[in-house]
Amino acid sequence: MGKTSGIGLAAALALAVAGYAAPASAFDPDSGVSENSGPFALFKFGFSAYKKGRKDEAVEAYRYAAEKGHRGARWALANMYAYGDGVVENDYEAFKIYDEIARQGVEPGSPDTGYFVNALVSLAHYYQNGIPDSPIKPDMGAARQLYFQAASAFGMPEAQYRLGRMILDGQGGENNLQQAKKWLNRARLNGHAAAAAVLGNLIFQEGEAVRGLAFMTAALERSGTQDKLWIRDMQEQAFLLSDENDRRTAIALAQDMLAKGLN
Repeated sequence: MGKTSGIGLAAALALAVAGYAAPASAFDPDSGVSENSGPFALFKFGFSAYKKGRKDEAVEAYRYAAEKGHRGARWALANMYAYGDGVVENDYEAFKIYDEIARQGVEPGSPDTGYFVNALVSLAHYYQNGIPDSPIKPDMGAARQLYFQAASAFGMPEAQYRLGRMILDGQGGENNLQQAKKWLNRARLNGHAAAAAVLGNLIFQEGEAVRGLAFMTAALERSGTQDKLWIRDMQEQAFLLSDENDRRTAIALAQDMLAKGLN
């Protein structure tokens, strides 16, 4: 648990600025890093401490670096709140930090682009689901707009996939099958296995049995643990509905796609 478990992030930073007499610093004196160090040095120290499992130190360093404007430290701190990683889980605190990152914007080609885009997607997720016991209620229109920004302006595969799913389900706007397929296909081409599976199922239902089953089969092979179960169920259902010739052709096509590194 970080040292501000009992107070909010904004209050903690305000106290630090005002010279609050905090408990003894967790910084290693041999590192040459202290709360007075520059933001990048603090961020590097926090990252190193996190990798070593010293999360209290990481949180403290990230907070000081965030106070000094380091966007990566803010993003890392938001993630720790979002996942309860080294601090008490607090989605609303995470939301506020992600929102601050997003509102700052980013210059084209900035090294902070990754933090900015990931903050957009995290905010979209919060707007899509809401945060219980907080002012943040589900807002599908806001979620869809944020996913669109990350998907179109920055080409982020996860945003393209989420946008495609929202359009397919008519969340936050009209349902448009062709637009949904367009975004799912962009995510597929960018290596997103779940997007390939959903797109494969759509075109399978439209009558492209071999191609659709091949997409789902290849996606199952490449999918992560969190998606594998539902992709397997989808693929197996399509497999049962296919004739023997289509199954064999689809499996061969999927194997060829995987061997060539195609999505």
